[in-house]
Amino acid sequence: MSTRGFTGRRPGAGTAGRLPPGQHEEHDFPVLSLGPAPHVDLATWRFTIRHRARPVASWTWEEFNALPRTTWRGDIHCVTTWSKFDTVWEGVSFDDILAAAGIEAPTPYLLAQSFDDYDTNVPVADLVDGQAMVATHFNGAPLTAEHGGPARLLVPHLYFWKSAKWISGLKFTERDEAGFWELRGYHMRGDPWREQRYTDDE
Repeated sequence: MSTRGFTGRRPGAGTAGRLPPGQHEEHDFPVLSLGPAPHVDLATWRFTIRHRARPVASWTWEEFNALPRTTWRGDIHCVTTWSKFDTVWEGVSFDDILAAAGIEAPTPYLLAQSFDDYDTNVPVADLVDGQAMVATHFNGAPLTAEHGGPARLLVPHLYFWKSAKWISGLKFTERDEAGFWELRGYHMRGDPWREQRYTDDE
């Protein structure tokens, strides 16, 4: 967990406007995970959308990669105070996933679920209109296991713990249910520009 009140390194004039409060620019890509990377077999990999416990749509690895592709370039921000500029991601947008499933979001909330039993809540409003994707590539190469490969959620305008690694599916929920870190004191939304790190942050 990050430390409240840590303000990071003093940013240069050229980067200050791109850094949310308390962040510093990081040129590497730190690896932070709940545990070791799980072994994910592409032969049995499936990405499933559920409404509560009921499966709504599901894709194999080959089927998922046949969906429309999109590319996003921009900055990412970790709650542990680092930000990485000009990252490039490729994958399937949340909008295209819903379109492929032939549904509209049935509730305003969901839990992103991962192969390592990690989960995190994300409001649907933070996923639609091109704001999020399930990414399979980073900087032109397949996503490595240490960074969440073969596929991870990417919600770049929220703190990066919301971009769940090793994603296995999305479960729509009737209420805003806390995920792993939210149950342990992290904010339910996690907007870096509002510095929403912890439960009692506005």
